[in-house]
Amino acid sequence: MYDSNHNASPFNAIPPVVVAVALAIIGVELLMQAAEAGFIGGPQGIAWRLEAITVYGVFDSVFNWMIETWRVPPEHLLRFVSYSFLHAGFTHAAFAVVMLLAIGKMVAEAFSSLAFLAIYFLSTIVGALAYVLLLNSSQPLIGAFPAVYGMIGALSYMLWIRARFEGSNQLRAFSLILALMGIQLFFKLVFGGADDWVADIAGFLTGFGLSFFLAPQGGARIVNIVNRLRRRR
Repeated sequence: MYDSNHNASPFNAIPPVVVAVALAIIGVELLMQAAEAGFIGGPQGIAWRLEAITVYGVFDSVFNWMIETWRVPPEHLLRFVSYSFLHAGFTHAAFAVVMLLAIGKMVAEAFSSLAFLAIYFLSTIVGALAYVLLLNSSQPLIGAFPAVYGMIGALSYMLWIRARFEGSNQLRAFSLILALMGIQLFFKLVFGGADDWVADIAGFLTGFGLSFFLAPQGGARIVNIVNRLRRRR
């Protein structure tokens, strides 16, 4: 709705929790940009991004070491969340933030702020687990896109429920994820790159699945489904 107050903040319409996560991502990227430009960190600042990825990114080799040694140091567990706040560069981070603000706003408003956080962090974690379990990649996993795809999963759930209610084509609810994965596949085939799409798909499935529980009346809906299944036995 149009706001006649020209001095109103553009962030007023976005739930604070979404803005907070977006600002955290932007803050980390601006820190890296300042270091690479030589404004902070001195001569070593140019290597800050690489060092941060080494310490906070998700690596298949680190996960394999934890499995082989049966050791789970907190600093390595942190990687499964911290990687989402690191990006390869400004453009990478900007796209993630724009999509997070746009789609996260709808999810937080339709569900709740706590549901937004649950989808963000669980999609991030599951995406990282899928990356290290299904692949054997030497490339680190970084970026907020598994979480963004989790938001797309929640949005797809909302569109799917609406399509069921309206009696329209339910497959249209998945047009966004199909289009995005088509674009990713095109760039993968043409330009190469990492297989982080595996983490993105895992994030999408996590967000979609969580929506059954986190959506308004989602818990009651699950209970009704379980009760109907029990009555059929």
